[in-house]
Amino acid sequence: MNVSADFLSSVQAQLISSLDLRRNDISGMAEEQLRVLAQGCIRDIVARQSLSADIDREQIERQLVQEAVGRGVLEDLLADETITEIMVNGPDTVFVERDGVLSRTSVRFSSSRALSRVIERLLADSGRRIDESSPMVDARLADGSRLNVVIPPLALNGPALTIRKFAPQAFTLEDLLARQSLSPAMARLLRLAVTHRRNIVVSGGTGSGKTTLLNILSRLIPSGERVVTIEDSAELQLQHANLITLQARPSNAEGQGLVSIRDLLRNALRMRPDRIVIGECRGAEALDMLQAMNTGHSGSLTTAHANSPRDLLSRLEVMVLMAGMDLPVTAIREQVASAVNLVVQQARFACGTRRITLIAEVTGMEAGRIQMQELFRFQATGRGADGRTAGYYTGCGNLPVFMEGADEAHQGLQPQDFDRLVS
Repeated sequence: MNVSADFLSSVQAQLISSLDLRRNDISGMAEEQLRVLAQGCIRDIVARQSLSADIDREQIERQLVQEAVGRGVLEDLLADETITEIMVNGPDTVFVERDGVLSRTSVRFSSSRALSRVIERLLADSGRRIDESSPMVDARLADGSRLNVVIPPLALNGPALTIRKFAPQAFTLEDLLARQSLSPAMARLLRLAVTHRRNIVVSGGTGSGKTTLLNILSRLIPSGERVVTIEDSAELQLQHANLITLQARPSNAEGQGLVSIRDLLRNALRMRPDRIVIGECRGAEALDMLQAMNTGHSGSLTTAHANSPRDLLSRLEVMVLMAGMDLPVTAIREQVASAVNLVVQQARFACGTRRITLIAEVTGMEAGRIQMQELFRFQATGRGADGRTAGYYTGCGNLPVFMEGADEAHQGLQPQDFDRLVS
């Protein structure tokens, strides 16, 4: 079935005109009532058109109703549980991600105007706005999915929309083990690190699974502790009895009302938290985070963008400098070395597979340089028969500092778990 975009745009224009002529107050209508009204108008309009026999009128009506009062062609994509991310590069180009692999879909919006109306409806319940004075926005949908929108004049191909879908069921360490995203020994180490209140930073690139892992680690926090989460756009899914969830707020049209991650972090310190979980550390809030980790809030968790644990430490130094404090580099490194205990490196391979590729422990300072030791690593060996990246997990021959000399059992971890494997 091939229907031109001009035809769809024409029907949409006639629908708007029809609603205006009927003097309907659509702003006060419930969504279902508006959907029924639009469906009746569109059916009448389409019935008057001369269409070839191979055209599915019901499908046209359904698409037009979705664009008029729903989420357009996104409705079916949002309902598809196999899709983890939706990327709209303009009205004619829609990509999706399944199992970490991107593919282009055949769906399209009838016009840029139709796409803009869908964006407005997606943002309606989030309290966020987008217009020429504020052409970028991050928001959270009702089901928890993360939404990012950029519109012209910044987006030259038309409105650009990215939705990272909310997983219907929360992942666990067992799920990661089943997907071979880490080894059993690595899972035991992470569980032990959270229980023993190690400060952990999950590092990796965009889409590598940092937030998913942070979610999993956060749910390992014992129930008797008070947890405060701080995020730009709420994505964490903690099931915790003593939990406070804070979300940053952008400024309004007059440039007032901004509440940053740093503001929330400072306030969180007055809320008697046992643990602080920051969705992502990307700026000056790094200084406050390090100070919190160093002043009685051990066991805190966060994520950051970096290509390796060593790069992460360098990024933390830069982010602290963004706070505007005239601190010597040595003092910053001492803060980082004292605050961060473990760095967990996530990666997304070209085949779409997501894995924990490295777990490193920060062991202190020596000669002005932060010292680290690798505990576990994923060693890639090529491509398997299924096209996926093949390899194996191995210890790196180093025992974590917090396990040395301890007599008690550590979640089943044994010193030989850290031995280096020879392929």
